[in-house]
Amino acid sequence: MWNEKFNREDYLYGTEPNDFLRVASFVLNDDSKILCVAEGEGRNACFLAMQGHQVTAVDASEVGLAKAQQLAHAHKVEIETVVADLNDFDMGEQNWDAIVAIFCHLPPTLRQKVHHNITKALKPGGYYITESYTKQQINYGTGGPKDLELLLDLAEVQQQLNDLKWIHACEIEREIIEGSGHTGLGSVIQIIAQKPI
Repeated sequence: MWNEKFNREDYLYGTEPNDFLRVASFVLNDDSKILCVAEGEGRNACFLAMQGHQVTAVDASEVGLAKAQQLAHAHKVEIETVVADLNDFDMGEQNWDAIVAIFCHLPPTLRQKVHHNITKALKPGGYYITESYTKQQINYGTGGPKDLELLLDLAEVQQQLNDLKWIHACEIEREIIEGSGHTGLGSVIQIIAQKPI
């Protein structure tokens, strides 16, 4: 499905980073080792690499990640790309200074597994940064899944990541202009969480 969606001349979600990530990245230390999950065409990974971070981008779409490498080349930065299903991908233990998930919408069972893996994979003091559509987004028609199960609930996410310390956690409406894939007012959760030292 995602290979088909990304198989186009332009970038489905544009080439600029997610607005929330742009702001949230202030918490990151210089030269952080960062994992971007469900990274698609690479806009966020490239942004982080341009800030001097070591970035690995994981996605199930080889088409998306090929475009990510093209974007990295255009920006004169290097990113590592890994084609993998998050159900099988090993994030490791205490391996990452930060993990980033922007509009990563997974089935409930896989979402819980990935949240567990994220908690385990962050180094002590490491950050988890995410923005995703809430269940209310189903009424907006401006992007995101059409399946309610794939949309997120802030309280549920906080429960699944309860080993992390909350720096920022909110549910808001905001204007999202990211390529043709996300255009217009949307309902999102935004989280910056840190693994205790």
